Amino acid sequence: MNTLADGTAEHAHTTAWIASVLRSRIAAGELTPGSKLSEEPLSAALGVSRNTLRQAFSTLAGESIVTRIPNRGVFVASPGVEEVREIYRVRRMIEPAAVLWGDVTPKVLDNLEAIVQQAQQARDSGSVPDMADANQSLHRAVVALTGSTSLQGLMDRVLAEMRLVFHSMSSAPDFHSHYVDRNVTLVKQLRAGKREEAAAGLRAYLDSAEAELLAHLGDEQDRQSELRQRAV
Repeated sequence: MNTLADGTAEHAHTTAWIASVLRSRIAAGELTPGSKLSEEPLSAALGVSRNTLRQAFSTLAGESIVTRIPNRGVFVASPGVEEVREIYRVRRMIEPAAVLWGDVTPKVLDNLEAIVQQAQQARDSGSVPDMADANQSLHRAVVALTGSTSLQGLMDRVLAEMRLVFHSMSSAPDFHSHYVDRNVTLVKQLRAGKREEAAAGLRAYLDSAEAELLAHLGDEQDRQSELRQRAV
């Protein structure tokens, strides 16, 4: 029995698990951009060493989900323009392909329809967080059509970053509302077997969302720059 190898594998598994837990909390909106991830309370809460926690931080830093600031610590990231562009490069490659070639069963369609119904209810009640949750759930379910655990893991990382991007849209509460109907249309097209139409519509959807986010981030950067100039 190779004790050293077993110990290394167990350590790697623990590090991956911690990264997954923190990623999930960020994707769920429990950890917001700018939040400091303090080592001592987190290591105690998760029951792991601070060294193992630091390695999980390194994993998340490589995914642009957290940021290390020298002499200050580790913070949940605030994605900018380049991060948004990279997010949508990935999404355009995998989501339309999942719609075209994924395994769309009656059970899957029922699940997708239940999600868009939740989104419609959230929009009708004016709940932006619930609309964001439903949107995340739908696009996670779309990638799950592939049946690939690797692609689903990649999408989980992308959705964690997307949640951080959504926080930048807090000043635009209607951002999610006009995508609800597009999600409804996507599911209807899948139900009708119109996969090519669904994939084309999803690509257009992603293009529109990216353009809107980039415009908003650009406006926000201009506003912050103007405020800094006034302060000089």
